[in-house]
Amino acid sequence: MIRPSAASGIYGTLSLELRSPLLRPLLAFGGKDISSWFDDEIGELKQHVDPITNCVIPFTPHGRFIHVPPKQPRTDWCNDFNIPWWKDDRYMVGRLTARSRKICIVNTLTSGKVVMEVCCEETLNEILYRYLTFNCHAASYTWKYQGRPLDMTKTLEENGIPDRSCEIESLRLDEDDFHPFIHIYFNDDLTEM
Repeated sequence: MIRPSAASGIYGTLSLELRSPLLRPLLAFGGKDISSWFDDEIGELKQHVDPITNCVIPFTPHGRFIHVPPKQPRTDWCNDFNIPWWKDDRYMVGRLTARSRKICIVNTLTSGKVVMEVCCEETLNEILYRYLTFNCHAASYTWKYQGRPLDMTKTLEENGIPDRSCEIESLRLDEDDFHPFIHIYFNDDLTEM
């Protein structure tokens, strides 16, 4: 798996043409971040002017790879793909988060606490789904922050739970001591997911 662009996601190259020598640069960087090869604003490979031809071509410092055109026009270059792999959702195996943060979920019925690392893009329903490993009846609870019921279809930020990790870091405090606490209250409807 490789990470071509911070704007898009993590891509798997297993289903690409495995015998192609054009796969070598990607295999050499498997599991590593290659976002520096891409222009995040436009989602394309970075470009440069070829010193020999004076033409603008894709910048591939580790060699040309699959779906990148050759430097010179050629008749044997197979360009029958519709879109390059770094823009094709079929090869995407995951998305990158802009940032992650920790929260503490407090079960008011049992006084149990669980600290979870969550993505800023996750809705509370998605967090609830992951929390089910700790409490299979989590959907039977009302989720609250500072006494206010939370909208499960919204993210933490959208629910008014700010991410203060940058502020805590600037004060040189231990971030593990300052998680937002989400309290869950049992509704007694025995919903199981």
